[in-house]
Amino acid sequence: MALHLHRAERTDLLADGLGALLAVPQSDPFAAELVVVPARGVERWLSQRLSHVLGGGDGAGGVCAGVSFRSPASLIAEIAGTGDDDPWSADAMAWALLEVIDASLDEPWCRTLATHLGHFVAGEERDLRRGRRYAVARRLAALFASYARQRPRLLIEWLAGEPGGLDNDLRWQPHLWRALVARMGIDPPHERHAKALARLSESGADLPARLSLFGHTRLPSTEIELVGALAEHHEVHLWLPHPSAALWTALSGVRGTVTRSEDTSHRLAAHPLLATLGRDVRELQRGLPASVATDEFLGAERLPDTLLGWLQSDIAANAERPQGRSYSGDRSVQVHSCHGAARQVDVLREVLLGLLAEDRTLEPRDILVMCPDIETYAPLIVADFGLGDVVPGAHPAHQLRVRLADRALIQTNPLLGVAAKLLALAGSRVTATEVLDFAHLEPVRSRFAFTDDDLETITRWVQQANIRWGFDAEHRAPFGIPFIQNTWRFGLDRVLAGVAMSDDSKDWLDVTLPLDDVGSNSVELAGRLAEYVDRLQRIVDSLSGVRPLGHWLTAVQDGVGMLTVTTGDDAWQASQLQREFGDVLASAGHRVDTELRLPDITALLGRHLSGRPTRANFRTGTLTVCTMVPMRSVPHRVVCLVGLDDTVFPRIGVVDGDDVLARDPRTGERDIRSEDRQLLLDAICAATDKLVITYTGANEYSGHARPPAVPLAELLDALDRTTEAPVRDQILIRHPLQPFDVRNVTRGALGVPAEPFTFDSSVLAAASITGGPRPEQPDLLANPLPAPGPDDVTLADLSKFFVNPVKGFFTALDVTLPWDVEGVEDAMPVEIDNLQQWTVGQRLLTDMLAGMDPDRAGQAEWRRGTLPPGRLGWRTASELRDQATELARAALALRTGNPQAYDVDVDLGGGRRLTGTVSGVYGKRLLEVTFSKLDAPHLLRAWIPMLTLCAAYPGQWSAVCIGRQRRRGVAERALGAPHEDPVTLLRDLVAIYDAGRREPIPLPIKTSHAWAVARLSGADARSEAWKKWRYERDDRAIERVWGREPDLDPLLTEPHPGEEVPGELTRLGAYAARLWAPLLRAEDGA
Repeated sequence: MALHLHRAERTDLLADGLGALLAVPQSDPFAAELVVVPARGVERWLSQRLSHVLGGGDGAGGVCAGVSFRSPASLIAEIAGTGDDDPWSADAMAWALLEVIDASLDEPWCRTLATHLGHFVAGEERDLRRGRRYAVARRLAALFASYARQRPRLLIEWLAGEPGGLDNDLRWQPHLWRALVARMGIDPPHERHAKALARLSESGADLPARLSLFGHTRLPSTEIELVGALAEHHEVHLWLPHPSAALWTALSGVRGTVTRSEDTSHRLAAHPLLATLGRDVRELQRGLPASVATDEFLGAERLPDTLLGWLQSDIAANAERPQGRSYSGDRSVQVHSCHGAARQVDVLREVLLGLLAEDRTLEPRDILVMCPDIETYAPLIVADFGLGDVVPGAHPAHQLRVRLADRALIQTNPLLGVAAKLLALAGSRVTATEVLDFAHLEPVRSRFAFTDDDLETITRWVQQANIRWGFDAEHRAPFGIPFIQNTWRFGLDRVLAGVAMSDDSKDWLDVTLPLDDVGSNSVELAGRLAEYVDRLQRIVDSLSGVRPLGHWLTAVQDGVGMLTVTTGDDAWQASQLQREFGDVLASAGHRVDTELRLPDITALLGRHLSGRPTRANFRTGTLTVCTMVPMRSVPHRVVCLVGLDDTVFPRIGVVDGDDVLARDPRTGERDIRSEDRQLLLDAICAATDKLVITYTGANEYSGHARPPAVPLAELLDALDRTTEAPVRDQILIRHPLQPFDVRNVTRGALGVPAEPFTFDSSVLAAASITGGPRPEQPDLLANPLPAPGPDDVTLADLSKFFVNPVKGFFTALDVTLPWDVEGVEDAMPVEIDNLQQWTVGQRLLTDMLAGMDPDRAGQAEWRRGTLPPGRLGWRTASELRDQATELARAALALRTGNPQAYDVDVDLGGGRRLTGTVSGVYGKRLLEVTFSKLDAPHLLRAWIPMLTLCAAYPGQWSAVCIGRQRRRGVAERALGAPHEDPVTLLRDLVAIYDAGRREPIPLPIKTSHAWAVARLSGADARSEAWKKWRYERDDRAIERVWGREPDLDPLLTEPHPGEEVPGELTRLGAYAARLWAPLLRAEDGA
């Protein structure tokens, strides 16, 4: 038997050669063919390719049967006799290594590790460092496994007591290795490898007589030795994709492993891409046996006369040959510079649609999209493709079916995501945001029947109950803040108490003040929320301390079961979670009682909850999107590389400071940056018609230019030297930030000759607007909305409208402005801003006016959770309480008799009525008290109810407004009965109310008040109004209508018909006169 080497510049030629080989039957007709492949994607493609040769006489179609595809790891495990439970695998070795480390912490040689693991410290720092135990053991196990696979001689020397020229800071590793081998009590990897080689040399393996290794570009030294040993009794065929037969020939005399610094093979690579991107294949060649039975080059197909074809032919010839070549704009190589990931996907779909429209023979199955960071781009691709059934009439790219082939399991199995987030919660402060986000997870929502409305209500409760972080005071104790205030228990008790009691009762249970916003229809939801938080707390409590591995796995699995539910088609998710945990137990073997901490179990389960590929979804007939590895070297007519951004590609390989191999690497040893560069070279050679690359060439926020990834820059340099004249400016397309930029619809502007770049018809209208002169910001409405019907008006609605008439327009439309939506706070209140101080002060004042003792009012406020904890909160509460007490005393001095409330019902004419209740009336005086500094809006709060009283119950009514002075003290302003007919005044206010609900009217309250006061006093109305407007215009509703920092001009247009007021030539003046003139006259006459 012998080792046969087959080379080709493309893997389809290798596949055809393999098919021809397999078509020749073995001597045993029942023997299976064994083919070892590097990735699942290659397996799927190869099986489909072979089906056209095997069993199909016409070459059009057949079956690929009797062929067993294996991974290199499974073949090595079979040869070594370890199966799937190799005790020297990194996962299994970590457990034994953990025992060795724990037992050796007092050894002098282990001092470095002992210090790192907190063996010589106490308290919290010790617990923190001890939580690294498993992570450190697993990392060192991976290093030892790497040594055994790539440089076994090193471990042999260590067992013999030779340090092997190690640096002083690494000399503890031989001691640790010897202690590990002694504890394991079985042959170490290098001895097992040597025995396997001897066994294979003597009698071969229980494998088919003929086997093939297909598509590898890197093989560790131990695997090369096994291949050579297998070839002594088996016919072994090694099918290698190699980009250049000329380079192979040039390197034919370069053999043997040397340190990478001594490797000069790159000097024989005359083409720059072979020198910079092809290190893996160069090092593989020099590591292969020098003598093989067959070294066959399978030839090369004629490459097209395109830029891509010329580049590939130069790579194959290991030469730069620009002579006589002139780029004709064939667009076989396209590089697109974009503003961020989202724009890259936008550009990708336009490019793909263009290619499909240009060549009707091209099908989605002929296109491969590869991405170094698929988890970032996957949601963007899902949003931009394949939604034709969901979004009718959308972008034509939504008609393309896309298959994301190898996403991580955690992205496809929600229960794995729940488990991961549960572990993260267990190690966190359990903030309000974290618990609410966890409740939004689909399996959790299903368990507790949380609807969208339920979650919105729960979020509101969390805000109103002032829940910030921590389950309860005990849960907070390790953080040094043993307060129950602002915890989940604190807030939940408020919610549950609110089911039975009202905040208005001014009673509380111990530290629990009832939440006033829990209606009778929310009782059941409050119970479900309490059950959810209680279960979550019990689970998080169980995920703490020092416990055996088995307990941790049971606790996590039970926690997922308690918090989630899966039924029907989703039952597989729970089974998969059990299998993953079963794998963890299997790797631990008899060490399941090893005690671990939360950081240990988080590191342990990290690999099992994320990062492992899903089932193979390659070559399904749709457009395939995957990472760079699974489909490496597989030819496609169009190969697209998305996200070749600087700092992302090639992967940033952080050198492990404890990695002996990294100190002085040798040829053939793994380097992830070289691996990624090789992947790019493989992709270049795999594209038969088109190569499309996108990258972030400009920051999407600042617009600042960003360089391409270094390997991409090297490709652009090589393309410039492929033809006589540089081509970079023709193949590198710099895209605008926005998809509706006019360049997207301008023929030939973005690299597509005589055609617009975009296929989105909706872009044309937007681009036509952006391409013209920039218009001024249009009015919010071209015309007022239709007049409302003559419905009755409530006093509450009328009063609320005049707090902010511009915002009242949006309220009438049931529109919630985005800045009115408050987010959930996670930080405890250490200090409170002016608005929060007003809110607290107003509540204190209201409680005192209702007869509550000031100290008791302060106690109630503390139980709301709005104040900072401890003395800081009491200091703030005392200051606000003193101010509120001063205002309450002033108000109480004006009270005569008991307060009265009057139901009002005013006939406005035309079948319309104004109804409501006026409270806070003492005798004939209406009392309005506010914690605010007394200003114009507060006068309106008293004026409108007083007008209603005068209309409903004619008499000499008056009003007094009490508030704070600008600096300190109490301010009072009095309003007398109106000089005009109160019904007429109310009718005009309702008319303003109607107008303001149809369109935003120029009636900012403070500005209009200043205008009216100036008119009455004879001052410059515009000047006085401006003094208020320059601050009031910052209101978000005003900005939404008139833009940022508008001047007064938009308010000073001529009055519309029906708005005219004698003496006022502007809308602002007219509305100010209608609203304020009667009030100011009543104030003067008070």
